[in-house]
Amino acid sequence: MLKPLGNRVIVEAQEAKEETVGGIVLANNAKEKPQTGVVVAVGRGHILQTGETIKPEVKKGDTVVYDKYAGTSVEDGDKTYLVLKSNDILAIVE
Repeated sequence: MLKPLGNRVIVEAQEAKEETVGGIVLANNAKEKPQTGVVVAVGRGHILQTGETIKPEVKKGDTVVYDKYAGTSVEDGDKTYLVLKSNDILAIVE
């Protein structure tokens, strides 16, 4: 399992929809990049110059919305994860 450092968060991206509302099946290159996912690991947080740590607002298991082209895609075993900075996360889905 991956362990994020600092203010990084690891997210398992949700799959893009296979078909449109009208039932048209989309080709892989026509699908939009997903912008939601589930947090699987959270780093310690951002460390200020004073030594104080600001912890991320998300926790493991949260479903989040993140910037469309944020993060780095990483494979671990048979799964693909996205490593994001915590400030690339826009919202928590409730």
